[in-house]
Amino acid sequence: MTSRVTAVSRSATHTFSKTPLESIRLLAGLGVEGDAHAGVTVKHRSRVARDPSRPNLRQVHLVQAELHDELREAGFAVREGDMGENVTTRGVDLLALPTGTRLHLGEAAVVEVTGLRNPCVQLDGFQDGLMKAVLDRDEEGNLVRKAGVMGVVVAGGEVRPGDPIRVEPPAGPHQPLRPV
Repeated sequence: MTSRVTAVSRSATHTFSKTPLESIRLLAGLGVEGDAHAGVTVKHRSRVARDPSRPNLRQVHLVQAELHDELREAGFAVREGDMGENVTTRGVDLLALPTGTRLHLGEAAVVEVTGLRNPCVQLDGFQDGLMKAVLDRDEEGNLVRKAGVMGVVVAGGEVRPGDPIRVEPPAGPHQPLRPV
């Protein structure tokens, strides 16, 4: 199966869910044009409260459509953008990517994966039990966060549903994703 973008979303305000659109524009070093989380420094309210000068490693939020499928099978009503993601993908195991992986989206845009989204209680505010549903345990009992990955925009460009995704792993030893 070809890896592809299935949806793109943004919100100009700090809402939990984002509105699916026909396209979004990624801006190098900033994030999604017109999104409340775009910027060089942190924009997530909890992080701004701690230290507003920290670099924004969460410019773009990506979730794999396979998670939406899993959640719907478990009885949750989730659609693209509902969990706050900017880009919904299919055919890429986002959670298995090493830190620093570059995702080439469409013709020009490139997002470098910085880490995992740490699920928060806002998920339960959206739908009761959703936070627990995006947390799991692996064979060794380690916590698995399934709520997507975060990244920074390395190269800007327009991204649309249907765009292909090319995965470029980082050189050198691979570091597993950690919450950012």
